[in-house]
Amino acid sequence: QVQLVESGGGLVQAGGSLRLSCAASGRTFSSHAMGWFRQVPGKEREFVAAMRRDGGSPYVADSVKGRFTISRDNAKNTVYLQMNTLKPEDTAVYYCAASLYINFNLREPLRYDYWGQGTQVTVSS
Repeated sequence: QVQLVESGGGLVQAGGSLRLSCAASGRTFSSHAMGWFRQVPGKEREFVAAMRRDGGSPYVADSVKGRFTISRDNAKNTVYLQMNTLKPEDTAVYYCAASLYINFNLREPLRYDYWGQGTQVTVSS
């Protein structure tokens, strides 16, 4: 199995930045596509960003496009989510996920096999 641990969340003022990290262990990190999702209590899990196993095809949700960037460092078994110009509506628990699917919809949470415990991001107005 793959174990994922998110870090980097916290409290930040609107307009500020945070960088989330997701450290992976277990099966070869480079074998997995990686995704970031977020969830607010009472709402469904929302796709944020994802990257295929080769790290060359980043995808971001329209709601964060231009503000968030996903990247991965296979040598460090880590995927990152750089979040800039944060807005109060970005407040959520952010989850890192990994998938062994080769050809799949990166935005679909059901296609991800492993999930971290999440890290809270709170953006104050």
